[in-house]
Amino acid sequence: MKQFTYMVTLLISTLLTAPGAFAASSEVTWTDYKSYRDINAGNENRKSFRERIFRDFEKHFAKLAATLPEGQVLKIDVTDVDLAGDTNAAGIHRTRIVKQIYSPRMNFSYQLLDADGKLVQSDEVVLKDMNFMSGSNLKYRHKSLGYEKKMLDVWFDKTFKDLRVKK
Repeated sequence: MKQFTYMVTLLISTLLTAPGAFAASSEVTWTDYKSYRDINAGNENRKSFRERIFRDFEKHFAKLAATLPEGQVLKIDVTDVDLAGDTNAAGIHRTRIVKQIYSPRMNFSYQLLDADGKLVQSDEVVLKDMNFMSGSNLKYRHKSLGYEKKMLDVWFDKTFKDLRVKK
């Protein structure tokens, strides 16, 4: 019996101290992705590229949502994506070429729900970062979707600045 009590106590204390165990969460829907402006893979398989990109965005939205109050849910419905750069400019070997004229864009709507499922706030969002190559403070410099993540961070910080939980 002591062994069982010890295990339950250990499990409960682990859950209570785990970072983000009770943080907000996110749900991302990719609406009509075949009509997105630019989610071209270049030389990579289109399906695997799209799935990898979507997973990467979903992880980033989850990371951002984790800074919101406990129990809240951030629901995102993505309706358009235009990745930084262009694959058409690359010639026969379709690699993504990133130049200032090919800025990242993303259109989506969001709903932020509280722990009881009540709407806290919502909006239709059209993001475009025309100055995505300016400045030296790109914390995602060597990461996939670095320009897009920076753009999302700026939007999130402005939109939810009063709701974020300090950790």
